[in-house]
Amino acid sequence: MKERLKVLLVEDNAGDARLIQESLAEASDQSFDLEIAETLRMGLQRLHLGGIDAMLLDLALPDSFGMETFVRAKAQALGVAIIVLTGLADDSLALKLVQGGAQDFVAKVDVSGNNLTRAILYAVERERLEQEFRKLNLQLEQRVKDRTAELEASNRDLEAFSYSVSHDLRAPLVNLIGFADLLETKYGSQLDDHGAKYLARIHEAAFKMSHLIDDMLRLANVGRQGLRKKQVPLRSLVDEVLAELGTAIEKRVIDWRITALPVIDCDYGLMKQVFANLISNAVKYSRNREKAVIEVGQITIQNQLVFFVRDNGVGFDMKFAGKLFAPFQRLHRDQDFEGTGIGLATVQRIVEKHRGRIWAESEPDRGSTFFFTINAESPTLLTNRVSNAVLV
Repeated sequence: MKERLKVLLVEDNAGDARLIQESLAEASDQSFDLEIAETLRMGLQRLHLGGIDAMLLDLALPDSFGMETFVRAKAQALGVAIIVLTGLADDSLALKLVQGGAQDFVAKVDVSGNNLTRAILYAVERERLEQEFRKLNLQLEQRVKDRTAELEASNRDLEAFSYSVSHDLRAPLVNLIGFADLLETKYGSQLDDHGAKYLARIHEAAFKMSHLIDDMLRLANVGRQGLRKKQVPLRSLVDEVLAELGTAIEKRVIDWRITALPVIDCDYGLMKQVFANLISNAVKYSRNREKAVIEVGQITIQNQLVFFVRDNGVGFDMKFAGKLFAPFQRLHRDQDFEGTGIGLATVQRIVEKHRGRIWAESEPDRGSTFFFTINAESPTLLTNRVSNAVLV
């Protein structure tokens, strides 16, 4: 660093000021322009004019004393390296000053040409590096904000496109189902076995597409709608979900194990979708069991309330769990278990809108458990829950 450095000395003791001036004048490898202010007020006024690279600051001044001196100087000395001068070697005070933003701390008894020169040069370099770091950090933060805004805009456009496509598909699908019904009603008796089978497949494909469109619309609507939060008793919500399952469970032998559930602040309609999807999945994937066991409850992990839905159904291999919450991805064949592969993606969107996380644990033929949080205090919560969990 060969350019001349402008140094501001704030010191009311004439003897100490003269010693520092002579020490800097004797520096052989670096040139300094030294200015002296006898009070903090005068020092702050000079700082305001700009052009200062480093400040040598005595904490005991006629108009200020101790940490107050440093705090006031630091607020004004933006981009200026501050080296605090003191008559005592106080390690505790030195730590506080460095934590507060001072670049160095030098006892006056240690002031000499080399020591002071080195302290100033290192302090100026550290301050410049910190300024550069802060600048880069601000640039990075702005890039993240810009990228986030772009992604949010893209997501809105994608959701609007999905909604539009799904909505526009309804009309031709309704015509397809309607004309297939008319064909069966008016001409069904004239069809042979092959014709009847083909017509049945048309009906089956049309109704599957109808379910797919409904699921796509629900997924798109989750992203489009805002949260309407209120206090919701989860046990009553779960009871409503069970009542609406109707024929899906009335002929089944299911051991329901539902623990006490709290009242939480959430969007009632969206939270009902979460439990309806997870519970209906538990019912569906445990239907091959002579006696299904389905649990709905809560646990506490790392001081965070966690809800879960567990079944003793077919389960899945966790090595494929990365696909679990992706739209249109399924871990079971259509001929084994019906579905569109959108339900869990919708659940994930809803949980995330409530500032929560969702993950799953499972083993083939040993059932599955889906966990989720609502209004989580920490975004990194539960990342080390278990080694075989998929956390989203």
